[in-house]
Amino acid sequence: MHTVAVLALDRVIPFDLSTPIEVFTRTRLPDGRPGYRIRVCAEHPEIDAGAFTLRAPWGLDGLRGADTIIVPGTATAADPPSPAVRDALRAATVNGTRIASICSGTFPLAATGLLEGLRATTHWVAAKALADAHPDLDVDPDVLYVDNGQILTSAGAAAGLDLCLHMIRRDYGSAVAAHAARLSVMPLEREGGQAQFIVHDYPPVPRGSALEPLLTWLRENLARDLSLADIAAHAGMSTRTLIRRFRQQTGSTPLQWLHRARVRQAQHLLETSEHSVERIAAQVGFGSPTAFRDRFKRTTGVSPHAYRRTFGRPPAAGSAARVGPVRVAGPPG
Repeated sequence: MHTVAVLALDRVIPFDLSTPIEVFTRTRLPDGRPGYRIRVCAEHPEIDAGAFTLRAPWGLDGLRGADTIIVPGTATAADPPSPAVRDALRAATVNGTRIASICSGTFPLAATGLLEGLRATTHWVAAKALADAHPDLDVDPDVLYVDNGQILTSAGAAAGLDLCLHMIRRDYGSAVAAHAARLSVMPLEREGGQAQFIVHDYPPVPRGSALEPLLTWLRENLARDLSLADIAAHAGMSTRTLIRRFRQQTGSTPLQWLHRARVRQAQHLLETSEHSVERIAAQVGFGSPTAFRDRFKRTTGVSPHAYRRTFGRPPAAGSAARVGPVRVAGPPG
């Protein structure tokens, strides 16, 4: 039987800890046998879990001999793991154990050096902090999980479910994984990645900036077909000067900023209105619904219809179901 060791670090996030325990203990093989044996392990007998304290039945010795080790997120992700935890995870990797992290669990895993040079993910809110702390990682904030073969990482909260189901499918096939997904009331594959949950706000601009009146004008005229020359003419400067000042004060070009503002406004309309996608495309200044769908999907990772299904008002009775693609990162090669 496949043994999964869940490593409970101090200040462990209860949701992240319980996710693999629930998913793997409910997994059944076609003949009814359990697919996994679970060990909850910790460096010390008692673990601070925020709202409560828990006791782990296994110490770090429980990691030895496990087929998979899961590192849940913690509320103090920036704190490096102790030397004992770091050594135990490194030793497990040498022995061929599969190691996966959930949410901010990527931080202690990265601190061991086991992710060096690999692609990884974490909760999108913490992605920049992970990239800053570990510049040797290729941090992808958009996907639900990344599978590097022996080392896997997942995004925040519910993405831990996606990762666990993915590992079940790797271990026992799609039929067993699909049954585990049904018991979790969870699709085996979800649409899109984390990008759809990121609030694509306007790039920050210092107050009193010379561009502030221009940016206000752009936000008020998103529906217009604006070229770079149009924007420069309104600003009273050459296109070259406009581009230079935009890069200095926003970090992007005028047209990149405009596309981002249009997508943000489209997100708002998809969330709050019942306007058709075609109408929203026109309202936010895209020349065609096709161009709108392409830009929206490149920015958020999902189609406008899929985004509305996730974040919009409940559909009216009798409305047609909509479907969309799945976005995850698989093993290299």
